[in-house]
Amino acid sequence: MAQTPPSAEASPEARDRRPAPRLWAVVLAACAGQFLVVLDVSVVNVALPSMRSDLGLSGPGLQWVLNAYTLTFAGFMLLGGRAGDLFGRKRMFLVGLGLFVVASLAGGLAQEGWQLVTARAAQGVGAAVLSPATLTILTTTFPTGAARTRAIGTWTAVGAGGGAAGGFVGGVLTDALSWRWVLLINVPVGAVVLFAAWLWLAESRAGERRRLDVPGALLVTAGLGSLAYGIVETESKGWTGAGALLPLFGGILLLAAFVAVEARTRAPLMPLKLFRMRSVSAANVAMFVNGAAMFCMWYFMSLYMQNVLDYTPIQAGLGFVPQSLAIVLGSKLAPPLMQRVGARNLAIAGTLTASAGYFWQSGMQADGGYLDSVLGPGLLMALGAGLSATPLASIATSGAAPGDAGLVSGLINTSRTMGGALGLAALSTVAASRIGDRTGPVAEASGHALAFRTGGWILIGSALLMMLTLPGGRERDQDPPAEEDPQAGEDRHTGADPHAENFERSGNRAVKERGAHGE
Repeated sequence: MAQTPPSAEASPEARDRRPAPRLWAVVLAACAGQFLVVLDVSVVNVALPSMRSDLGLSGPGLQWVLNAYTLTFAGFMLLGGRAGDLFGRKRMFLVGLGLFVVASLAGGLAQEGWQLVTARAAQGVGAAVLSPATLTILTTTFPTGAARTRAIGTWTAVGAGGGAAGGFVGGVLTDALSWRWVLLINVPVGAVVLFAAWLWLAESRAGERRRLDVPGALLVTAGLGSLAYGIVETESKGWTGAGALLPLFGGILLLAAFVAVEARTRAPLMPLKLFRMRSVSAANVAMFVNGAAMFCMWYFMSLYMQNVLDYTPIQAGLGFVPQSLAIVLGSKLAPPLMQRVGARNLAIAGTLTASAGYFWQSGMQADGGYLDSVLGPGLLMALGAGLSATPLASIATSGAAPGDAGLVSGLINTSRTMGGALGLAALSTVAASRIGDRTGPVAEASGHALAFRTGGWILIGSALLMMLTLPGGRERDQDPPAEEDPQAGEDRHTGADPHAENFERSGNRAVKERGAHGE
């Protein structure tokens, strides 16, 4: 049995005296960080007209308020995940959140358009460092089993709620205060989370110190950034325009060079052997395809409510509340359902549920009502998204070695974000092709309907892909024995909480250490 390293030496009695609420603090800090990251993807949407009039932004400049965040977020996420493995997950959590808070303050105080765009880009870098750390902190704190599944389910629910709440929060803050507060609100909230994380989180890192793979980091960041830029440019340049094709092909070439470098370096940023693992490769492909359809839901429904049904920003935000609750409900129902039917089957069922909502939404009309054209299909889409995300994240992270936990967390977030960027560009093009030169609510409703129908077929294809590629098996209620638990060595090395398996159990009684401590 491996000996506990000196850094982690402490008597079982001393560890037993640590208060159980610390586990809730770990979950709270990780989920709060993820909430801020996901919220800022969509919170600025309803504030864009106010930003434009206040700062004199041009049309392209206004677009880059959104794109600057998405590009840097997607482009730096793998680097952020690996940095957490090598330099410490808590440290990278604090660094990422600190940069995010400072950039939010700078954006809220911006006096020129370029200052706002630059601040949003810096926000994206901070989010790319922070987001992988939030998931990795949970997977290295909670051992494999029901406790970890519950923690991931809570993380997924909070993240999904952040994305869903963005429109409502942005509308309320813009109407009640100013557009600046959609960014400034991150400052006090982020400061509280920073203090809680510094106080409660335990440091963890991979077992061996290695140099960061700088050439690989530069290639993958530049490649993903170029690819994301090309995807965004298809909105205005079209899929055949040079302004979109050149960065798309450039991104593909850079990513090919990245693969070649990773195959030869001794300490790669992304070990290619990870993709030989069925759980990691299949779950990431499924998350990419699901993201391509599901990220578009809030965008098109917001346009439909405001441009076709003539809702105000706050009315549209209120219209999203039931969907927000549904996606959170789906995420919270996922862990117990995974124990009954298995992660693979639940991911498939959730994706098919979402596809049913997409096909229902594709029947939208210009004179539609809230109940039949927004609420009903929106509930199905959101519930399916919540049910599918948790099992996919669980499958992907459970198959990786502890030293690669941050990398895998960054990879699955990158897959979802890049899928969403590609899907939004593609489905926006589909909608625009149906609308053509026509104007008015009828034409716009028709274009959005085609986009939802296409998204429904994408989700059907994703469900079929999962049936063929995802590994089976059910989540177990109990953790594996210490000698068989691949997480045990990581826990001993990093100081992960030995009481994590008691998460959500009643009472605060002390629990004796098991075989992992040599009994």
